[in-house]
Amino acid sequence: MRENDMLEKEEIFSKVLRAGRRTYFFDVRATKADDYYITITESKKFTEEDGSFHFKKHKIYLYKEDFAAFTEILEEMTSYVLNHKGEEVISERHQKDFKKEYATERVTAEETVPGVSSFTDIDFDDI
Repeated sequence: MRENDMLEKEEIFSKVLRAGRRTYFFDVRATKADDYYITITESKKFTEEDGSFHFKKHKIYLYKEDFAAFTEILEEMTSYVLNHKGEEVISERHQKDFKKEYATERVTAEETVPGVSSFTDIDFDDI
């Protein structure tokens, strides 16, 4: 088989989802029998202290006979998460202005402001 024929089989249909340090690649590929299947690849960029970087990739192969069950379970799982936690991202890591802080020493509120308790009784009728 010519190299050009191989490339055509590899690039049947593709979509890319960029999500911060992660990129997801959705690709339709062909088997040797010319049947189609899907690969989902997660590529995550890691930066070293010296500024160099590398990518870690994880790949899932999804075949036609599993499409219906996979879609059903994926829909059920995503609905569960959205119904229980909503669509708002609550992880500080996903906030645009997130800066990783390194804990060197923890100081409690009682240590910084003497005489202040960690509990405040609020009566909402007064507000």
